[in-house]
Amino acid sequence: MIRYPALLFYTVSALLGCGAKEAEPSPAATQVAAKPASNVPPLSDTNIVSLATASKDHTTLIAAVKAADYVTSVAASGPLTVFAPTNEAFAALPPDTVKSLMKPENVDKLRELLKYHVTTSALQQSSFHDGQLVAMANGGKVTMGVKDGQVTVNGAKILASISAENGIIHVIDHVLIPPER
Repeated sequence: MIRYPALLFYTVSALLGCGAKEAEPSPAATQVAAKPASNVPPLSDTNIVSLATASKDHTTLIAAVKAADYVTSVAASGPLTVFAPTNEAFAALPPDTVKSLMKPENVDKLRELLKYHVTTSALQQSSFHDGQLVAMANGGKVTMGVKDGQVTVNGAKILASISAENGIIHVIDHVLIPPER
């Protein structure tokens, strides 16, 4: 259920100075302690990491990116497409999954999961078609769905799309689980 559809829109609009497409984020459901901000390099206000950091709905994702030491990678020049699960999406995982993934001994599993949410192209919703396979940074593929104007990735609905200077963020309502290798 989407309770604060304008929150991300206004946050991103203020940062970008222009409107965002289809901004309808889910409210925050969980909070995960993040590493200190000292590991975050200086970022512009329109970078993928900066935009996600400004969203109350993506604190778990940002904590995971920091725990995986991927802040600099996602802040890179791109282009990147990031399918960004909301806090509610992470909260829907089995109990203690996020807590377990954040442990240093599970950093490889966390990195694999995060890389399954990123592709090295800036892909707009309008470029997707039903059944399209998209290669992800971990070497896996996701399947795009398009039905009645709703775009999905592996069944997760795209709730909002936000352009960033180094790509695009598609806010999604489920965490994408990479297939077993």
